[in-house]
Amino acid sequence: MAESNPSSAEPRAAAGDPGTAVAGPEANPAHVALAPEAGHAAGPDSPGAPGHAQSAPAHGARAAIALAALGVVFGDIGTSPLYAMKEVFSEAHAISATHDHVLGAASLVFWALMLVVSVKYVLFIMRADNRGEGGIMALMALVLRGTDARRDARQRAVLVLLGIFGAALFYGDGAITPAISVLSAVEGLEVIAPSLSAAVIPITLTVLVGLFLMQRRGTGAVGRLFGPITLAWFAALALGGIASIAQTPEVLAGLNPAYGLTFLLEGRLTALFVLGAVVLAVTGAEALYADMGHFGRAPIRLAWYGLVLPALVLNYFGQAALMVRDPSAIRNPFYLMFPDWAQIPMLLLATAATVIASQAVISGAFSVTRQAIQLGYCPRLAIVHTSEREIGQVYIPLVNWLLLFAVVALVLGFQTSGALASAYGIAVTGTMAIDTVLAAVVFRRVWGWSYARTIAFLLAFAVIDLAFLGANLLKLADGAWFPLTLGLLGVVVLTTWKRGRELLMDGLREGAIDLRSFIEGLSRHPPTRVEGTGVFLTADRDGVPHALLHNLLHNKVLHERVLLLTVVIDDVPSVPASQRLRVETLAEGFHRLTLHFGFRDTPDVPVALEGLPAFGLPFEMMETSFFLSRETVVPTMRRGMALWRERLFAAMARNAGSAAAYFRLPANRVIELGTQVEI
Repeated sequence: MAESNPSSAEPRAAAGDPGTAVAGPEANPAHVALAPEAGHAAGPDSPGAPGHAQSAPAHGARAAIALAALGVVFGDIGTSPLYAMKEVFSEAHAISATHDHVLGAASLVFWALMLVVSVKYVLFIMRADNRGEGGIMALMALVLRGTDARRDARQRAVLVLLGIFGAALFYGDGAITPAISVLSAVEGLEVIAPSLSAAVIPITLTVLVGLFLMQRRGTGAVGRLFGPITLAWFAALALGGIASIAQTPEVLAGLNPAYGLTFLLEGRLTALFVLGAVVLAVTGAEALYADMGHFGRAPIRLAWYGLVLPALVLNYFGQAALMVRDPSAIRNPFYLMFPDWAQIPMLLLATAATVIASQAVISGAFSVTRQAIQLGYCPRLAIVHTSEREIGQVYIPLVNWLLLFAVVALVLGFQTSGALASAYGIAVTGTMAIDTVLAAVVFRRVWGWSYARTIAFLLAFAVIDLAFLGANLLKLADGAWFPLTLGLLGVVVLTTWKRGRELLMDGLREGAIDLRSFIEGLSRHPPTRVEGTGVFLTADRDGVPHALLHNLLHNKVLHERVLLLTVVIDDVPSVPASQRLRVETLAEGFHRLTLHFGFRDTPDVPVALEGLPAFGLPFEMMETSFFLSRETVVPTMRRGMALWRERLFAAMARNAGSAAAYFRLPANRVIELGTQVEI
């Protein structure tokens, strides 16, 4: 058996078990174990290790990228001033806007921004990148890279479950962010023209529905405006804050953490509710890490320290200065901080900024879903690529309409940004707490930190995360149940699909024929061979694909060239084209092909197969037929999953998207053959 690969850098071999192989017909097109080969563990100079440097752009290019990152990365955290300070002094908390209370609130917001965002995410977690990619999926991949599959099986299962729950919570954030952001911006009408208060909900819904309807057209053209608009937004935040602070400069005493600690200690039980509002100031912090793969670590840090953090601090302290001068301003300190002539322009700018923040979250939901499909946690869904140049710009119709339904329900159900704030924090704080745990595992297992250093990091930030999380758990009855419910439903769906695919692969293997024995049998009893190439997609590299057996049984022929194709999704964002294809030459005209893609790559099989001539194999699309096997899942009482989960999996399998479309196979060259599998 000969094996060839024209690339000097050999790609990872795909294992034959369902945990690593990915294929359209006989496995989810992304059934993959995240743990790579031993040779890929991160070391001091490898991706995911401290000191690993992404390719650094020139200074001018870095500034341009930082500008582009403003809307996408900082849209969520940048619109928090619309409602965060107002919620600290909400009527539900019964906290009066006294001088010390206002300075205490400003102090808590400032130190939350410094400790959670500047220190935890920007200084520590952003260094834990997976080949430049960030986000909870990348962090989970790094965690599994540092744990042994057999020795740490139970620990790995817990960590994977945590990672999946964190990813699922993102959908709750994806529904609440557009609702609360746009609603809080439009609520400025209540300050500017109280007579128009009744129009707040209709205008909010109009803006949101228009935003979701626009998704199918892509965001490329509109996206060019995101950076300049968000730059204007942060400039306005800073200028408004400076003007207010200039009138009451003593408010800057709130930079002293003693004011915040005193505020918490004196508040006792009420302090927990205050923390639940303070956390609204750091919503969107995870986006700095999640979007690192799009913009790079250096431009994000430049934008954060150079513009976003100063603008936010100035605005929050400007609102505090206003409340010190006029305690009645707690009804909407953001808009009241600006002079009358500037309030209408700020309303328009705020609405534009919140639309941009919402767009970033919606695009993030599409991206997370696409990664979940690639990594085998979600069934195939219809994915529309909205840009010919930007591979990451995708639109997923089902996710779009489900999010729109959830957003409209939230606006109609909660009516005000204040009511929505009760539901907002739980998804954010839950994800932050999970990030801390997973990062600590990476620091210890992958980076080789000492136990003392790891525990110090874990304790320092776990205390903050758990305090915020506990404060938001008190809001369960007030709306926090909504994102938690979405998160739990997401976990059920994602884990059911993953486990179901494993059971399905086990069922397929029970009746599988060994490939080597099958080829030896063909040499003794050769069937009729026809010209051309037959490509059979399979997840089991050692077994005969069911589609091949059905074709031979019914048509009594085999092609002169038979390619057994396995698609593997590696735990890296992208696989270079030179390392994508691997070919093993078997006997009797059989060849075993392995295609490697990253979890952000588009698995375009025909384009990848154009590299076959480099291996001495001809490839003409009009002489090639693709054979897929479509399984019908039959739930049984056999040991595996609970019957209701098996039925859920069977329903998802029936409604999963076409493997042919997912792998971009030409419809007129595809033949599908069905089989039933009991699980």
